[in-house]
Amino acid sequence: MTRIDAKFAALKSQGRKAFVSYIMAGDPDYDTSLEVMHGLPAAGVDVIELGLPFTDPMADGPTIQLAGQRALDGGMTLRRTLQMAAAFREADDTTPIVLMGYYNPIYSMGVAAFLEAAKTAGIDGLIVVDLPPEEDEELCLPAQAAGLNFIRLATPTTDDKRLPRVAQNTSGFVYYVSITGITGSAEAEATDVGPEVTRIQKASGLPVIVGFGVNTPEKSRAIAGVADGVVVGSAIVSRIARGDSAADVLAFVKTLSDGAHSA
Repeated sequence: MTRIDAKFAALKSQGRKAFVSYIMAGDPDYDTSLEVMHGLPAAGVDVIELGLPFTDPMADGPTIQLAGQRALDGGMTLRRTLQMAAAFREADDTTPIVLMGYYNPIYSMGVAAFLEAAKTAGIDGLIVVDLPPEEDEELCLPAQAAGLNFIRLATPTTDDKRLPRVAQNTSGFVYYVSITGITGSAEAEATDVGPEVTRIQKASGLPVIVGFGVNTPEKSRAIAGVADGVVVGSAIVSRIARGDSAADVLAFVKTLSDGAHSA
């Protein structure tokens, strides 16, 4: 059982919904990013999604793209991202960390070397958005053999024919992309999301966490009410981009987590 599996089992036993937060590793710089990361659990975050900076992100809107560029400009790399996760683990051995990004940096490092380094750093799961199920032998299956959850995205266009293939080797949870589009481009609506969450839960047998388009405490509560939890990324990253202090960013995160946990 991974930290992700343990977390969702604990939340289920408590009758609570999950709050997942995304930050870009190294944005606006390594030290500030790590300071924010250290503060996330106390701000009510159940699972941390740690963004891996990449030059050509296909699923991300301007907010996340610019965060990745700031991190890259500051010298952030895959190895430094894993170093950041390891530094977090020195103080927190329980909060799950999901590394979210694209395959190119992992491919460049080498799958075997990456998986060994990720496990050593305390990574619990992977979201690699540009590896479809047809490429499971590339990373998904080796990752699961190494004890990492491989988390897949489902979208409003994932129909009943495609969904079983998407769910086949997914573990930990399913990330439901609530809108057709890029991150930060529209708002999720609970009336649209609810039936899709139920459909994915039945197909996968896993918790379904909803992201893309959740940006306020009220929205966090509404979406968590029809799902197993919510993830917020762009709204948090935008606070970092405008220069908010780590304390102010974490205070905002607390309002979002309170919204989800009140569902």
